[in-house]
Amino acid sequence: MTYPPHYATFFIAACAIWTGANAQTGTAASANDYPVAQASAAASTPVPVEVVSCKNPAATQLSRFWELEPASDCGTFGLRGYRPISLAVIGSDSVNTAPTSPAANHTGTFQPYTTSETRINLSVRTKIAQGLLTAGDPNRLDSLWFAYSQQSYWQLFNADLSRPFRATDHEPELIYIFPVESALPSGWRLRYGGIGVNHQSNGQSLPLSRSWNRIIGRAGLELGNQVSIAAAFWQRIPEDSASDDNPDIVDRVGRAELSTFWNVDAKNSLVFTVRHSLQTSDSGSLRLAWFRKIANAPDNSDRSSLRLHTELFSGYGDSLMDYNRKRTVFSVGLTLLDW
Repeated sequence: MTYPPHYATFFIAACAIWTGANAQTGTAASANDYPVAQASAAASTPVPVEVVSCKNPAATQLSRFWELEPASDCGTFGLRGYRPISLAVIGSDSVNTAPTSPAANHTGTFQPYTTSETRINLSVRTKIAQGLLTAGDPNRLDSLWFAYSQQSYWQLFNADLSRPFRATDHEPELIYIFPVESALPSGWRLRYGGIGVNHQSNGQSLPLSRSWNRIIGRAGLELGNQVSIAAAFWQRIPEDSASDDNPDIVDRVGRAELSTFWNVDAKNSLVFTVRHSLQTSDSGSLRLAWFRKIANAPDNSDRSSLRLHTELFSGYGDSLMDYNRKRTVFSVGLTLLDW
């Protein structure tokens, strides 16, 4: 599947910068948007009314992210962050100079790529519907989202090759999230379940074309605002052998993903992600990321800021071009997270 060269990159980047700036202004919601405590008629002193934005600071992290309750609802058709938006410099132990796949006519010609490059991640989403099954429920709000993510590897330091983009992956998704409130042992709570349809493609023609489609089931649980866990399991939508660019992708990239988010303190967060095929041992990947807040929102809220981002990745699927190549990547950069 072919996409126009990098127009989406510049469009999404502009939207992200504009929306991130607006999110950090902390525009307050109307007092009528949320249930508030009313002063008693007999009270001699008026009770102050707390006005909060749609990113309700009283809500938990998962509730704010997926807007699981009317009190954390930001409405439909506004741009939100999805996956981290980042710019990073990376170094790797190897680079895919001649990508190949078991499919016929899917081996590229040699290119003298370097192991040092930059990575650009762009990701936005919008809520296109809400209250489909929970209309009128004062405590729960289900939602339907459309998301778009893009990752590019740019050979910025490779002047001999005229600094090309080595790989760019496009990933549109449609996601339905249903809120759940289920108490688990030790203070944990199951917060949501969901299902979605995902397409991922690198937008290249043969012999470099790589793509697949999945149905993804999701669930999330949390321990207050300190720790949350997101699980995803997917089933690839079958393709006939003539059009399958990467027949062994689930045995390499995996069939399931588990991510643990730990807010160590007000400025530091750790994220650990593991993927596995659930069948073969030589599959999947490990990713460990550290986020360090380096700027605060103007309203002193905790919801949005710029972060220093350091990450170590090892395994398969760092990009679609590398879906069947095992490599280790270390990156350092800047990230907008949860804006």
